[in-house]
Amino acid sequence: MTAPPQPWPFTGREDELDLIRRSLSGARPGVVVTGPAGRGKTRLVTEAVRGTDCARVTGTPHSRHLPFAAFAPLLSEPVTLHRALIHLSSVRTLLVDDAHLLDDASAALVHQLAVHGRTRLLIVVTDDEPVPAAVSRLWTGELLPRLALAPLPREETTRLLSADAGGHPEPLTAKRLHRLCDGDLRLLRELAEAVRPSGLGTGGPGPWAWRGPLPLTPAVRRHTAPLLDRDRAGERETLDRLAFADPLPLDADGLDLDALERLESDGLIHVDDHGRIRLAHPLHGPALRSAAGRLRARRLARPPEEHARALDAEAAGLAERIERADVSAARAPVGDWLVGEGARIPAGYAALRARYARLRGELREAAAWAREGLRTDPADEPCRTELARADGLPEADGDPYDAVRLGTPERARGRLTGVFADHADALERADGPALDRVAEELERRGLLLFAAEAHAQAASTHREPLAARTARTRAVAVARRCEDARTPAPAGPVPGELTARQRQIVALAAAGLSNRQIAERLTLSVRTVGNHLYGAYTRLGAPSRSHLPRLTEPLEAMPA
Repeated sequence: MTAPPQPWPFTGREDELDLIRRSLSGARPGVVVTGPAGRGKTRLVTEAVRGTDCARVTGTPHSRHLPFAAFAPLLSEPVTLHRALIHLSSVRTLLVDDAHLLDDASAALVHQLAVHGRTRLLIVVTDDEPVPAAVSRLWTGELLPRLALAPLPREETTRLLSADAGGHPEPLTAKRLHRLCDGDLRLLRELAEAVRPSGLGTGGPGPWAWRGPLPLTPAVRRHTAPLLDRDRAGERETLDRLAFADPLPLDADGLDLDALERLESDGLIHVDDHGRIRLAHPLHGPALRSAAGRLRARRLARPPEEHARALDAEAAGLAERIERADVSAARAPVGDWLVGEGARIPAGYAALRARYARLRGELREAAAWAREGLRTDPADEPCRTELARADGLPEADGDPYDAVRLGTPERARGRLTGVFADHADALERADGPALDRVAEELERRGLLLFAAEAHAQAASTHREPLAARTARTRAVAVARRCEDARTPAPAGPVPGELTARQRQIVALAAAGLSNRQIAERLTLSVRTVGNHLYGAYTRLGAPSRSHLPRLTEPLEAMPA
């Protein structure tokens, strides 16, 4: 009998965790947390109230017809709304999970508790589900603030995937899983279990890779049932055509316009501003392709020359964005699809994807794309160069901008344009505020590694201590998104501004430990940990724990 998997570590929600805890402190009334199923809402609120005196109730689908069913554990006998309100007035903090499933009487009780304001409320509601009016009025009527939970960032998703036994996924596999699951952590876990190679034990070798079709696991079938079960005339054929040729132009031959209108009305497809039709969810195309069968797939699949044309079009779009110095997130579905299926990628396309990822600070992904190109052509020089640059320092005698990055802007004088020329000019004039502006613009354009370097240079230039700390904190925060890039500029002296105890606590907090976990590990009170963190925030100019730097010294080697 296989043992159930261990819970994933709690990670990537430090800002939301702080917000919820602040909403439950002092005179604040509480908060409503909303998001799609599988987003991690229950885990987040459970962490937020851990170690506190908090009553908890949960809505269930099978008891919505029973008055006060959700509150049965807290109410000893049948009561009226008035008596229930009096009985619960002594409850200091109340967590209501799955509040969209509350019976009407329980929903009315929750609403009245919010109106009276004696009980701090933490309410969890799943999006796209019918919600009792008394519950939805909590945020629409501005009784409680609403926190809409965003998907977990890709770097944190990768950290979760790496926490499981059996090694860690290589970058393109991690990106593919993150894209397909679209923030649904339950689907992510089931899919990762299905595609991870067998035979990898705890602490086993890594990284592991997933190439090939999407497995139709029970969770995948549940998520894609509205597509796979579609049987109205023309609809399934239209969906399958999109699965093998996403996007399609509205004027494509043979499209059933009535079927398209029904599919759009049901939220299964959308049409962009350029008249291109796409499937609405990244999981839909792979699921439809997996369910199509060999003969249907052969009929619908693009011929190789169409793939080549589509790749050329993607490459032209990416090259044009690089030329404009704007490498913010961009769709490249054909390349992602082909590499996921295990097809050999043209070396020129792979080198371009590697360069695009490197400019975004995604160095592990850049190296992975370069290796894909070298798998096709082991002698390809651009892929070799990108692989080397993804794993090393900039070449000071190459791109003139490298001289700016290395702190010698005078060597690039007159050789740069746009934001790169602004960077060189600000650095040569030692203008801290101008470097701040350059860093913000670089970050807006997706050039994260360059932005981290500009922030770090601003920190060294500012004469005002608070401005220097703020710039240095931004440098560390942005550099953390750049996959451990080794570059000289962001390596600022942040740790040296802290005491030994503060460095120790900051390192543990940045690694994802809560204040209570830190206190237990270091044999301190929770209040003492909080005081040390507050002092660290002040010294570093960090607004929250998610902006704390990851210190380089091993945790076990730090002084106690």
